[in-house]
Amino acid sequence: MPSADGEQPFRSGFVAIVGAPNVGKSTLLNQVLGQKISITSKKPQTTRNRIVGILQRPQAQVIFVDTPGIHAATKALNVRIVEAATSALVDVDVVLLLTDASAMAPEAERVLLAKLAQVRRPVILAINKIDLIERPRLFEQIARWDQRLKFDEIVPICARSGEQVDRLTAAVMARLPEGPAYFPPDDLTDLPERFIVAEWIREKVFRLTGQEVPYAAAVTVDSFQEHAHKGLVEIVATIHVERASQKGIIIGKKGAKLKQIGSEARRDIENLLQSKVFLKLFVRVQKNWSRDERALRRFGY
Repeated sequence: MPSADGEQPFRSGFVAIVGAPNVGKSTLLNQVLGQKISITSKKPQTTRNRIVGILQRPQAQVIFVDTPGIHAATKALNVRIVEAATSALVDVDVVLLLTDASAMAPEAERVLLAKLAQVRRPVILAINKIDLIERPRLFEQIARWDQRLKFDEIVPICARSGEQVDRLTAAVMARLPEGPAYFPPDDLTDLPERFIVAEWIREKVFRLTGQEVPYAAAVTVDSFQEHAHKGLVEIVATIHVERASQKGIIIGKKGAKLKQIGSEARRDIENLLQSKVFLKLFVRVQKNWSRDERALRRFGY
């Protein structure tokens, strides 16, 4: 309700974006923020960590948590990915479930609905990729989801183009509690720059290599040195893979693939840092790191 002087109260809170792999969670977060924070790829399970993006509005501050895709997991790395996603449902103020209008994911939907049935906070459903289906099929999906769980609101959207994203954002903000901002008004994320840099290098590995390599790749930033007087940031990073054959694929013929990965990552990093960037990449084999608990902790999982 408006205050005594007629002004709308300030609202702030945390919103978990959950869904199956590759439904567009990271694309939605980047669209809402108007800037790239979370990495995207057509390959599923691109996001491995909980990414926090902060939407600043005159009467609201929305802290989005972009989670990894929820899926049936057995390998140690994938178990940690799913744990990160489901743990995001704790201590948030609103849950935003994102689905893909063009593709069903029965197993992930079953897991998600079981989790959401226990949630005692507003749950909003966003049906994404509506540009890929005809309207009658969309209406059928809305009716199907409406029967499966009592949602506070259902909003069809296209995260890639931004269609209906403003309506979705308004629905989220309306359900946040009244309260002061959690972060300063200029903050876009609480993630350290080194983390974002590592994620964006990993994104290029996802996009530029085959089906097998990306899931065996992790990235660490070994050195991050700012030279303000030169207007330059020097970054040294390592791409970790599990087999020598994967290392060869990432390096490519005469180093061409690694050079392409570095060049594309550098452009994104320069936009983030608003500075020239010198990026040096190495590739290292660490056998079966995705099954090694010590390695997983070292790589931040």
